[in-house]
Amino acid sequence: MSIRLDLYKIFDQVARSQSFSKGAEKLYMSQPAVSQAIRQLENELGVMLFTRTPKGVTLTNEGRVLLEYTSSALNLLGAGEQKLKNTHSLKEGELKIGATDTICRHYLLPFLERFSTTYPGIKLKILNRTTGELCNLVKSGEISLGVCSLPVEERGLTTIQCKEINDVFLGNKKYLHLINTPLDFAELMEFPLIFLDVQSSSRRYVEEFILSQGYRLQPEIELGSHDLLLDIAKIGLGICCAIAEFAESYLTNDELFEFELKTPIPKRAIGICYLEGVSLSPAALKLIDLLVE
Repeated sequence: MSIRLDLYKIFDQVARSQSFSKGAEKLYMSQPAVSQAIRQLENELGVMLFTRTPKGVTLTNEGRVLLEYTSSALNLLGAGEQKLKNTHSLKEGELKIGATDTICRHYLLPFLERFSTTYPGIKLKILNRTTGELCNLVKSGEISLGVCSLPVEERGLTTIQCKEINDVFLGNKKYLHLINTPLDFAELMEFPLIFLDVQSSSRRYVEEFILSQGYRLQPEIELGSHDLLLDIAKIGLGICCAIAEFAESYLTNDELFEFELKTPIPKRAIGICYLEGVSLSPAALKLIDLLVE
């Protein structure tokens, strides 16, 4: 369609005002400019839109037909503009994010509560997946942000570090005799070990580090939940490898104890990943601000 939108806006206002001069006043235009715009629109459509009278103008049959459509179209455009303004000002909108089960439960929840309280008009859609799955969802555009364990070695993604975490070995009072001296991995592997399953990025990170020290991991128990891992260790079925920051209540209540390692596992982090080179929505940027403040 080659006819400019502004001609339809002028037509709509003149039709509602039933006057070229009143229409021009509401449009902040001169009357000759409005008259010229209407003539141009009539010429391009090949019909007369108005009947000119001494008291003003009235719509022709063709004009009345056109007004029905211009009114609907302009109202839709106005609603779209308002929705964009509301989205930009965080009055409404939608934010799709993903997080691993452990990170969502032990780290993300209070930030989601703050975000929801501050921006109640933003609808949050949250998916719970593994780190690898979250990366794929970000790359496919199904979610805007993934909150997961770093490092993430995926091309095409940008990452932001939010919080450092420490992988440690914990056991109940049955293993208290081990806390007196630092342990090497050979000594540690003499005891039943409890780990997350091989799909977990946390498991892979620790396993690769232990392998770099010359030891191959062979856990007796493999679980899909970090909380279950801690509970199994609490009843004395073995020594678990867990994230210290997510086991604080167990350590504070002396339900589990941390064992010192001769070669500590390097710190890693929780972070945000998003698609490289893509502009994030105002809602996504606000959530990132909350997570990294």
